[in-house]
Amino acid sequence: MPELPEVEALTAFLRERVVGHAVARVDVLAISALKTYDPPVTALAGLTVTGASRHGKFLDLDVDGIHLVIHLARAGWLRWRDEIPSRPARPGGKNPLALRVHLDDGSGFDLTEAGTKKGLAVYVVRDPDQVPGVASLGPDPLDESFTTDRLREIVAGKRTQIKGLLRDQSVVAGIGNAYSDEVLHAAKMSPFKIAATLTDDDVVTLHSSIVTTLRDAVDRSRGLEAQDLKGEKKTGLRVHGRKGQECPVCGDTIREVSFADSALQYCPTCQTAGKPLADRRMSRLLK
Repeated sequence: MPELPEVEALTAFLRERVVGHAVARVDVLAISALKTYDPPVTALAGLTVTGASRHGKFLDLDVDGIHLVIHLARAGWLRWRDEIPSRPARPGGKNPLALRVHLDDGSGFDLTEAGTKKGLAVYVVRDPDQVPGVASLGPDPLDESFTTDRLREIVAGKRTQIKGLLRDQSVVAGIGNAYSDEVLHAAKMSPFKIAATLTDDDVVTLHSSIVTTLRDAVDRSRGLEAQDLKGEKKTGLRVHGRKGQECPVCGDTIREVSFADSALQYCPTCQTAGKPLADRRMSRLLK
């Protein structure tokens, strides 16, 4: 799933390529991906892209005051094309193409989504806050307003595991499963630690880990082509997706805890005083 660093990089990538160009037309191939009807997607034709920005994991193209807001979800992606094929794309079957944007110079981009579970979402709105997911976002961790004091307010009284809290977009915008693993590893903190139990020192450490981890990932992604971002993310992760490999910090074996639809990875030595965390799903299977 694209998270804050990848969406930030995609935003910068599109800002360089689409701002100043007019939208020739938009082809919607997966009707389920389009979540709005007023204004209609056809209203974008002939208008000029004036800006590109990010709201958490949402990508926002300002097209003369009408906003094309995109959430790539788990398996969505943006593919840039210097030259859009002249032949209309055909929907259905195994075609992953969901939406295609044509620009006035013949270039454009595709939104694709792999797999059978569809979560890609596209909104055409007059104000980004008309998108429910944008309106409910918590503070952006790369914004100057996201201070240590703000994080202290966020965790205060929360009887929630810190892993889940970091992934809650209404609490902190832009952090998903992968970067929450990376942040907690950098902070040497158990993903099961209850947020309300964090000390002042813990909050300082966690804040530093959030900002540093995300900024480092953004810096690594800066200037890359859209098609290279997935590979960069994978190579840059230290614990997420690396079950069974050596921890790059201490050499212990990275372990995994599975959930209903995802899994987290962590280092026992760095994060849990050498104690493996209980895998509740595996425990239920054994019972």
